[in-house]
Amino acid sequence: MAIKHVGRVKANQRKVVVAYRTLPNDALNCLVVQTENLGEAEHDALFRCVESASGQAAYEFAEAMSRYTLPDGRNMLAGFHASGRLKKVPTNTIEMTPDMKTTVSLDELNKIIAEQKGVSINDLALTEGAPNTAVPPVEVQELGTVSETPAPTSDSLDAPSDGVISDEDLAAKYRSDADRLFKEAKRLREQAEELAPTKRKTKTKESA
Repeated sequence: MAIKHVGRVKANQRKVVVAYRTLPNDALNCLVVQTENLGEAEHDALFRCVESASGQAAYEFAEAMSRYTLPDGRNMLAGFHASGRLKKVPTNTIEMTPDMKTTVSLDELNKIIAEQKGVSINDLALTEGAPNTAVPPVEVQELGTVSETPAPTSDSLDAPSDGVISDEDLAAKYRSDADRLFKEAKRLREQAEELAPTKRKTKTKESA
């Protein structure tokens, strides 16, 4: 079975997942996640997202990433961007590998998709759609040469010097987590309604 969004670097065959096949006003570059630099938990979470129905249905994989969370609770797309996992590289340096027998250069794939849609390659970039999928600013990098240092999560609770967390600090964190989860739940409900609106039950008239 063919799997979308998975590829590798032509120069060294290192596996990548392509978050954006092409970028707004920058059709010759893409954003990828180099999988070998991920921890086991992040790697497994990423590929669960890739292999999910929403991952395979997504026009750009970043759309699915924006709906998934990492094991530490961070949004996957925002978390990978914050920790430097998203790398901007030329499309002609990546080849897609939907199965064991097929390879196609990403720049050529973009040309094929553009022809099928009857648009130019510059018009392929995702400019609107699912929330939180705006392309983040990332400098062009050569994969395999940049050191990886994950950024700390914004919702982590740092223990004070004496090692004791007060009830007030703990309560503040719980409130912050609750607010974040409420907003996430609301966003997911809105997306669910867009995909499949809830069917309202019609009341039947009671017989006299």
